[in-house]
Amino acid sequence: MNRFFVVLAAVLFWAPVLADEAAPKEGGKAPLMLSFTDMRWTELPERKGMQFAVLSGDPKNGEYTQMRKVPAGTANPLHAHSSELKNVIISGVWYTGVDAASARDFGPGSIVMMPANWVHVSGCRAGSDCVFYQEGKGKFDFKPAAQPPASR
Repeated sequence: MNRFFVVLAAVLFWAPVLADEAAPKEGGKAPLMLSFTDMRWTELPERKGMQFAVLSGDPKNGEYTQMRKVPAGTANPLHAHSSELKNVIISGVWYTGVDAASARDFGPGSIVMMPANWVHVSGCRAGSDCVFYQEGKGKFDFKPAAQPPASR
């Protein structure tokens, strides 16, 4: 009988402590912990083959964070985005620049921050799909830009 009361006392003592550790801390939010394989991927309507997995916010309406997957060999023509974008390359070789001739390559660990309405080309080099983390200051869009005249 004494053993029962000892166990009961231990449970009554530790239950609130353990519950407190599992509860969200400051701000009332729980941490986001998501493995790559558990992400829900959706094809990007503006660019077939590209996929995104939203982590926070809503890229259709405002600020957001998301993971992006882009197939190897993808080339995006000259375009711009209405909002500032921050990208952190995780795998593959992403390239971007004001035109294809001056585009720079960015491998894993690279950071690419683009101001709103910056006209550029971008893509993923052949050899390996690109994966990157992206933050957007506003809704995501893909605005095709006029192609410069071909040189003769």
